[in-house]
Amino acid sequence: MTNRNFDEWLNKFRPSISGYDYYVDFNKVVKNVEEIKVELNILNSLIGSKNIEKDFEKIITKYPETLACVPLLLAVRNNEIYAQDEKGAFLYNFKQMN
Repeated sequence: MTNRNFDEWLNKFRPSISGYDYYVDFNKVVKNVEEIKVELNILNSLIGSKNIEKDFEKIITKYPETLACVPLLLAVRNNEIYAQDEKGAFLYNFKQMN
């Protein structure tokens, strides 16, 4: 197998006709994150949790407003997410607990 010179290969690329702002409205992202910053920080406490499911349930019980962050973290625009597992199907509502 031959070694490739990736620097040489990348230097042959043409500049894009679109900047990052063509794909992402960063002002909107910053505004949206600012609106849920506290809730996101509460959910950050789950990082490194030994029992994430139990701890998540405690958080959404104590701070139900954190529930609205879940679709955003999953990159889903809807406030309802349909899921299925071996126990059956369920429609999760992230506007209100169900």
